[in-house]
Amino acid sequence: MTRYKHTLDFLYNHLPMYQRTGPAAYKNTLGNTLRLDELFDFPHHQFKSIHVAGTNGKGSCSHILASVLQEAGYKVGLYTSPHLIDFRERIRVNGAMISENAVVEFVDQFRKMNKSAKLEPSFFEITVAMAFDYFRKTEVDVAVVEVGLGGRLDSTNIIQPEVSLITNISLDHTALLGNSIEQIATEKAGVIKSGIPVVISESSNSYNETFKQTATQKKAPIHFADQEFDADYSMFLAEGLQLFNFKKNGELIFPELKTDLLGHYQRKNIGGVLKTIELLNEAGWKISQKPIYNGMSKVSKNTGLRGRWEVVGHNPLMICDTAHNEAGLTSVVSQLKNTAWKNLWIVLGLVNDKNLDQILEILPKEATYLFTQATISRALPAGELAAQARTYELEGEVISSVHEAVAKAKSKAQTNDLIFIGGSTFVVADYFS
Repeated sequence: MTRYKHTLDFLYNHLPMYQRTGPAAYKNTLGNTLRLDELFDFPHHQFKSIHVAGTNGKGSCSHILASVLQEAGYKVGLYTSPHLIDFRERIRVNGAMISENAVVEFVDQFRKMNKSAKLEPSFFEITVAMAFDYFRKTEVDVAVVEVGLGGRLDSTNIIQPEVSLITNISLDHTALLGNSIEQIATEKAGVIKSGIPVVISESSNSYNETFKQTATQKKAPIHFADQEFDADYSMFLAEGLQLFNFKKNGELIFPELKTDLLGHYQRKNIGGVLKTIELLNEAGWKISQKPIYNGMSKVSKNTGLRGRWEVVGHNPLMICDTAHNEAGLTSVVSQLKNTAWKNLWIVLGLVNDKNLDQILEILPKEATYLFTQATISRALPAGELAAQARTYELEGEVISSVHEAVAKAKSKAQTNDLIFIGGSTFVVADYFS
């Protein structure tokens, strides 16, 4: 086993990891994060940052921002989670993943220093510390930092960003963040910092006041992007791009703005990104229209983003998406209904801590399902998923492996059919692996 594989074994199997074990790995304090930060001499003080939180869309927004900033000539760090295939996807500089050697060296350094420090960090806490240390060492101009879970107690929440961006709020991770939209919004609002502007991508009567109250307390200027920026519709182009005409307060300011991200829901994300860029420019950054257009059109190329309404095959059309909760899957189902197909096949797997009834209720009954499960301990057993799905008139067969389920769908599908792969980030990860 190589040194890098030994290091991954330590990270995956000797530290509490939420993606593997769920709530047991969640820390309800920033104590370890603060001590790790001190141990590595406060690396996040050495670079500017943008903080991105929310329930759905924060990964897309983080990658879009990183792509635009990179096109504007900045050296950009990008921290996101979880990864799909390679651990190193979480930490990038100008799109390039952190090297295996850098991962090994950081963990070796931590283990040596920890002999006296005696910390017991989680996988996520170590990963955040690694990212911030790497961004300092590589001398990035700015780091786009995605919140892992929640906001107030997330390990990323020690930064003092230029702007905080919150995408939206919906019910997810309720066992940790609260059982109501208001409770979850309060946790997400924890990323709002004193005097630092905050952008809310999607306003809602169910949480606007929560954000306003926190922003007022922190004397942070607050902006609701969808009350300024909007695009009435989108068009799909032959070259594999989605085109929007974005208006600000009714005036067309970004005509024919194209992106290589094909989900209809990107309209909401892009509005929040455009407002964030506007605030950066007001603060003295130099991001002109050209890098905005170039960055939007090359998000996947510049940052390596995958799994957002990604077309992975033709004849039959095959699409995967990492949406994994009711709100995210509602957007996916809406786009499925607006996509041409003769028969719809859905390779579906979920994790065991989601509200199963809310998700199954919105899924299309006319589809044929291949019920499956990802190769993580949190995966809901495919048989249990199928049994519960039948109570919602969702019919299909149980296939325990994602790859086998996709193969079965492909063997049965006709040229004009559509195969969708999703329900969980980890189902998409298994497909790509």
